[in-house]
Amino acid sequence: MEPSHLSTAASDRLKEELEERSGPRRLMITERIEIARELGDLKENADYHAAKDEQGLNEARVRQIKAILLDAVIVDSATGDVAGPGTIVELRYAGSDETTKYLLGSIEERNDELDVLSTSSPLGLALNGKGPGETVEYRTPAKKTLTVEIISVSSAG
Repeated sequence: MEPSHLSTAASDRLKEELEERSGPRRLMITERIEIARELGDLKENADYHAAKDEQGLNEARVRQIKAILLDAVIVDSATGDVAGPGTIVELRYAGSDETTKYLLGSIEERNDELDVLSTSSPLGLALNGKGPGETVEYRTPAKKTLTVEIISVSSAG
C-alpha cells in the first residue's frame, strides 16, 4: 500500500477520530447493543441489527485509520517551488481557458475549498516534481491522454 501524505493537521484530526471511535463511540455502540438485546428476539430486533451494523462500520473505520497512520508521511515542509505532496497546484487543461486548483495529498486532508488530488493518481504522478510553466501529459484510467499546463504551485501550509 502506498503511504499516505498527510499534513500535521490531518494527522492530528485522524488521531482524534481514532481516539473517539476507540473509546466513547465504541462504548456507546456496545451499550446500544446490550439495550437492544434486552428487548427480546434478536431475529426481528431492528435496534439490535442497526447497532451491530454501526459497530461493524465503526470498527472498519478504526482499522482504516490505524493503517493510514501506520504508514503516513507528514509533509508540512512543502516549499511550493514544485508540485508534490502538500502543495496546491493550479492547472489549465489543454483547450480550456479555465484553471483548476488541487491540493496534492491524501483524501484524508478533506479540504473544503479545494479538491484533493492523490499523489498516486495518474495526474498526481505526472505533476510530481514539475513547476509552473511546465506542461505534462497523463493517461486516465479510461486510456485517454490529457495535457495540462501548470500555472502555479504554492505551499498548502
